[in-house]
Amino acid sequence: MAEAVYLLCALTSVVCAALLVRSYAATRVRLMLWSALCFVGLALNNVLLYVDLVLTPRTDLWVVRTVPAVVGIALLVFGLVWESE
Repeated sequence: MAEAVYLLCALTSVVCAALLVRSYAATRVRLMLWSALCFVGLALNNVLLYVDLVLTPRTDLWVVRTVPAVVGIALLVFGLVWESE
């Protein structure tokens, strides 16, 4: 059951990232770009979570799968601060 939840979370974040990228391409609103980059990082995190816990359970990829999420959130925070000025 956990594997299905991991896959659904990864699929949801990939779809959100794709929709945000498509929306940014259509409107060129910069805040949409920062949100899209954040969701790309979160999607990569969810895919790596599945790889870590399901495909390679004996290998600990905690650092590898955490880095994209941290970078994505940092990009969103940077974009929010940059756009507020």
